[in-house]
Amino acid sequence: MDDGVKKTVGALPLLSIKAGPRDEQWGERLKQEYAALIKYIQINKADDNDWFKIESNPTGTTWTGKCWYVYNHVKYEFDLRFDIPVTYPETAPEIELPELDGKTSKMYRGGKICTTIHFKPLWSRNVPKFGISHALALGLGPWMATEIPQMADAGVIQPKK
Repeated sequence: MDDGVKKTVGALPLLSIKAGPRDEQWGERLKQEYAALIKYIQINKADDNDWFKIESNPTGTTWTGKCWYVYNHVKYEFDLRFDIPVTYPETAPEIELPELDGKTSKMYRGGKICTTIHFKPLWSRNVPKFGISHALALGLGPWMATEIPQMADAGVIQPKK
């Protein structure tokens, strides 16, 4: 993990409520999730590192949006989605970039990014402290930093016009 990621993650609020979508305390957990996401977005904007926009359905169980990565002065933008698992926060959300499905070996069917080796063990050691903002900062962000340049160099992806 590079120093910039460590600094950002260190500044993110840790969550305390251990509740998933079917639990009574889900509304309180969701408030913590939003607060951590707002903080993460503020940190990114202050560092001129704005790279995603997401929103949830009214129950906070389905999230959609856009994420982007700039490589060689070219912006690559993708649809982003994930559902909160019933066993959340014990189980991290599986982040999907559907339009990249099948374009890299570091992806599962349906466009779900591969986070099993590096991120999932870290997540499991930090339940319930980690949330959506941590999944983006420690899962999707590093995945994109590794995979997008490789796919761009190989001509597998093209920037949107």
